[in-house]
Amino acid sequence: MKNLDCVEPALIAATKRATSEVPLRPNAVDPLKRQNTGDNTGRNIPYLNWEITSGNSLEITALPKGGGSENVCKLGMLVPGEGIKGLKKFVIDSVVASGAKPCPPNVLGIGFGGGADIAMKLAKRALLRPVDQPNPNPELQKLEEELMEAANSTGIGPMGLGGKTTVLSVNIDYAARHPASYPAAVAFNCWAARRSTACIHEEGLVEFLTHELR
Repeated sequence: MKNLDCVEPALIAATKRATSEVPLRPNAVDPLKRQNTGDNTGRNIPYLNWEITSGNSLEITALPKGGGSENVCKLGMLVPGEGIKGLKKFVIDSVVASGAKPCPPNVLGIGFGGGADIAMKLAKRALLRPVDQPNPNPELQKLEEELMEAANSTGIGPMGLGGKTTVLSVNIDYAARHPASYPAAVAFNCWAARRSTACIHEEGLVEFLTHELR
């Protein structure tokens, strides 16, 4: 892709347009002035994560996320010696503590290893994986199944009203870590699990991969 420096301004302009044409509610507040900017933009917002990949196209995914699910995200520095057992406890404790706040049933993104910032980034990126797509790593797939069963056994249920479905999916990713550190993060997403992906090809063709343009 050429002229990548024009992508960020284009996305900011698109965010402003989407807000003015009312698909989006204005939700960006300046934390110093305590004022809503009115167009979903501001300092470092929209926040962009870049990854360099092979090929000559640009794939863009938007993941709108509500305050309810964002407010209960958890980051913990676990005791390395507790290993996976400690990770499981951290995840389920996070689900129980969140209760009905993230509007269950939820999709859980779990990241562990790396550093604190890496763990949370992995957890949020894991939310992008479709709920019906198994983890390609058999060991992680088994862990996801165990955590999903445990989370659903809490009885929190849809909207916290009780039931057997508290989470719809558990998606996990990890990174190698320092021997003295065991960062872990749980990112919640509400049942709507909204996301949209488009691919911009080198010749300028835009392909919508998840939704047709209306």
